[in-house]
Amino acid sequence: MKNHRWVGPSSRTGWLSALVRAPYLLDRYDPEQGDGFSVLLDVDSSMVILAMHGSWGVPLRRDTHVTIRKCLSEHPSALIVDLHDLHDPHATSASLWFTARRAGAAMDPPVKVAVCTPPETALASRLRRMGAERFLPMYTTVAQARAAMTERQTMPDRVKLCLPFRLSSVAQIRAEVAAACAAWDLPELAERARLVASELVANAVQHAGPPITVFLSRRGDGLHMAVLDGEPRLPRRLDVHPPSVPLPPRGLGLATVHAAASVWGAMPTPDGKAVWATIRP
Repeated sequence: MKNHRWVGPSSRTGWLSALVRAPYLLDRYDPEQGDGFSVLLDVDSSMVILAMHGSWGVPLRRDTHVTIRKCLSEHPSALIVDLHDLHDPHATSASLWFTARRAGAAMDPPVKVAVCTPPETALASRLRRMGAERFLPMYTTVAQARAAMTERQTMPDRVKLCLPFRLSSVAQIRAEVAAACAAWDLPELAERARLVASELVANAVQHAGPPITVFLSRRGDGLHMAVLDGEPRLPRRLDVHPPSVPLPPRGLGLATVHAAASVWGAMPTPDGKAVWATIRP
């Protein structure tokens, strides 16, 4: 089987498609590390919250570029950027948030991008001068942004599954994925999607903790899945399945996910983590 690689959210998003390869693993932020960011996935609303911490400079700018690519690659319904803890007295980060907005808008389906910042800061003033009122939604708090994004949200092709914490759930998720592919007219993805889903669920049962919740959703011409568990530690891909070798029915864990999925990764959730994957033609 061909080894599918998807190195960015869309070929139309320019810088988002460059230099970043799966898996996209986003660890929890440790305040002792200094400048950085925290990422949190709210799977119920399919929103990612990216909170910036520290002083804006070359290292943080570089890391933020990469992190935005990773966040958008999960293809959430919305990306909310919290700038309250970002020290940017000269507002030099402003253009990046517009770039992220354009990148999200170019995806299929589009990802809404909004920023949260105190209205009296230099960054907020510059964003307004650059046209944020028309092009980049701005809110004072994350709660306001979440409420506004939820109001506009439509996710009709989506299934939530709560699975028993046992290996027999692997067979159940394979059947559910097959049914979703049939219902959403994605039959060509069914084989790879069943394989990826079974590996993610088996990995959660063997290495994580209960409960296990799975979300299946259609993303344009692709199928997206997110497997949530109660273990905060992210997975580590220790080996890669060679692209020239046919994939086995099961058994190589995340190496199989890496080979069969178009893109995959993991990020923190309020109660543990989500390991996600997207399968495209």
